[in-house]
Amino acid sequence: MGYDATYEAMHVPDGEFASALETLSKRDILGVNVTLPHKSAALKAANEASDAAEKIGAANTLTYLGDRAWRADNTDAPGFISAIGESNPDTDEVMILGAGGSAAAIVYALAKSNFRVTILNRTVGKAHRLARNLGTDSTRYGSFDQYKEQAKDASLIINTTSMGHDGQVLELPDGKDRLFFDISYGKVAAPQLAHARDRGWQTRDGLTMLVAQAAISFEIWFGEAPDRAAALERCQWAMKAVS
Repeated sequence: MGYDATYEAMHVPDGEFASALETLSKRDILGVNVTLPHKSAALKAANEASDAAEKIGAANTLTYLGDRAWRADNTDAPGFISAIGESNPDTDEVMILGAGGSAAAIVYALAKSNFRVTILNRTVGKAHRLARNLGTDSTRYGSFDQYKEQAKDASLIINTTSMGHDGQVLELPDGKDRLFFDISYGKVAAPQLAHARDRGWQTRDGLTMLVAQAAISFEIWFGEAPDRAAALERCQWAMKAVS
């Protein structure tokens, strides 16, 4: 993009986020992206926050305001909407598997966009709280064990669980050209996405969402949007190179 700037990785142990921000505030910094386990800490450390960050209860983007002050944003939510928009799903019935932090951003985004959402989780109480706090009157919730029955009516299934990290594959019904979105990507998501395609689902992985939320962060900091298509292509190439 022609900016005299660098984007660097910084490992921050759990519990040391505040001291890391103190260090960063002494540098010529525009902002930071924040990954787990620090997204809640990032929101707490901010002096001001967007509506999305406050309601989701987490921030993945901080902007330095000067004088040791930070603004918190959550670009996961609009990043997800951008990602499914690029796949043009003809849907209004969405089923979300899992009720963790990523699911919270997605529920918030879908509720803002008037989708009808069903949240299924092994701990039903977490799904209930997510539906109550971030959903709408039409948001439903239930046990993960209901997914096969619920999948019959869902035009879009979003997997936010960590099943792929444990080598598990969720058995899916006939997809009938519907969309299955797994927020994981690379080797972790490959078996699940392969199974979904075999069952007749269109598939999308989390790399699309990752690039979209990063592009939104970039625009917050620089006031200019990068070429998302080119960025996604380069990330896909990089993933193939290490697979």
